[in-house]
Amino acid sequence: MAKLMTQTEVQLDPQGRLVIPAQLRRLLGFESGDSLIARTEDGRLILEKAGTIKQRLKNRFAHLPQTTSLAEELIADRREEAKRETSER
Repeated sequence: MAKLMTQTEVQLDPQGRLVIPAQLRRLLGFESGDSLIARTEDGRLILEKAGTIKQRLKNRFAHLPQTTSLAEELIADRREEAKRETSER
């Protein structure tokens, strides 16, 4: 069984680019042409496939009924808040 690479050193080139080693790309399922989202968290650089983020969000809200529209609920909340603000003036 091949040892899984979970940590390796990479170097930035003069243009600020870095190369993710092939073994690490395979471990993460990164393929040529994939769109990666870069973010920082507690001083760390995190790279994730856009599809991974989308799936995580779908899983987070999977318990909601299909008929629920979070956008419509947010708009309704904002309208109620605006009504309260205008009536308080």
